[in-house]
Amino acid sequence: MLKSLSISLSLLFGLTGCAYNSVFVNYPSQIAPHKQALNSDTPTANISELADNINSNDGLLYAQESGRIMQVAGDFERSKTYYQQAISAYQAFDDKAIISASKLGSGASSLLLNDNAIPYRGPGYERIMVHQYQALNYLFSGDTQGALVEVRRSNELQSMEQARYQQSQKSVQNMANGTIDAQMAQLGQSAGTVTSSFLNAYSYYITGLLHELANEPNDAFIDYRKAAQITPDNRYLQQDLVRLAKQLAMPQYDEFKQRWGDTVLPGEQQGQVILIVERDFVPEKQSITVPFPINGNIQSASLATYQPQPYLNSTSLIHGLGEENVEAQNIANISALAINALKEDLPGALFRQAARIYAKYELNQSVQSGSRRANNQVDAGALVMQIFNVISEQADRRSWLTLPRQAQIAKQFIDAGTYDIRLNNSQNVKIEVKPNRTTIIWAIETGNRTRFYSIII
Repeated sequence: MLKSLSISLSLLFGLTGCAYNSVFVNYPSQIAPHKQALNSDTPTANISELADNINSNDGLLYAQESGRIMQVAGDFERSKTYYQQAISAYQAFDDKAIISASKLGSGASSLLLNDNAIPYRGPGYERIMVHQYQALNYLFSGDTQGALVEVRRSNELQSMEQARYQQSQKSVQNMANGTIDAQMAQLGQSAGTVTSSFLNAYSYYITGLLHELANEPNDAFIDYRKAAQITPDNRYLQQDLVRLAKQLAMPQYDEFKQRWGDTVLPGEQQGQVILIVERDFVPEKQSITVPFPINGNIQSASLATYQPQPYLNSTSLIHGLGEENVEAQNIANISALAINALKEDLPGALFRQAARIYAKYELNQSVQSGSRRANNQVDAGALVMQIFNVISEQADRRSWLTLPRQAQIAKQFIDAGTYDIRLNNSQNVKIEVKPNRTTIIWAIETGNRTRFYSIII
């Protein structure tokens, strides 16, 4: 009896002493105060609480969150540092060809605890967006070439993620569970027309924009076209394709002109204004209970899912850029990428959960057998095991939660000068437009707070 109690207590309390930040405390509750801070005058007030955890089990995730918070606050240099830590962590996962002792430990713990014990690696769309946001850090720091390096990497990753997904689906097609099937259908509805997590029109658009700013119109055309294939109804993408096809004397010009109208070229004293609008936060994962039958008994497990999200308008109005308001149009629903990433991972999560439930069941049976051999004496270890099973059954709700829910773009050629603009109901901000130059405005909405950053190139 004492031996089984000792083992059980070690499992329950010993493992909690490890650096498993989300094993017993769900991740959304950890990040909630930091999201609230982004809606205040002091967005980086608690940044050290995140940054101090970058060397923990969830370190990659904390690095991403820290980089995003500093970026929203306008500290692009510190944001670069945190994003670079995240990029290095991803690279370390790639380079780890031999399973280390520490990884074996986390795998064994996850078998008896939950997926939160597995070091956070991040879905492909998060990794792609780290490089995209690092590119924006470089761009708004005045380093266009550094930005190009990052977006080229994000493009490579989109291709790699597509190949990885196609390969992984071959091994999970035959897995089935009624609850999971229902969740897969619900997630498909929530994601709308977005069918994958790894094809991001927002990233392709930023890549095309940077190529164009670097006077590489052919490369820009390729990436704008990729973005338009994912988000075909965005009229700003359509006009970019018409304009570049005409500029490059491409055979597609006549077709594009017929479909979308001819391009609008700037006057001699006009400049181009490009607006990038990010709105709200990606949704948090929720927990669902999934039944598993074992030897005639029903065991329950927890898996992550997304609930249907309230409607968010797909357009924004920019006031002050001339007599008529400019309408920003949707380029990407980041929430749909997150939902698809979970949908793609659910079969694998189901496999891990089934193995975990079986391992816990066997361990519990072993403890109970020990009690019966001890003349049916009350075994405190069995009681602790029951408590342990309940407490440790936590869905993996980790994800990058300071990402925007939606990204939009708008473009306008206007006369050079100073303009007093606002986005929807935000405060006004002054921006400058110079002839034959491009003014990029990045507007980030976090709740009822909107922050503007601009650069002239």
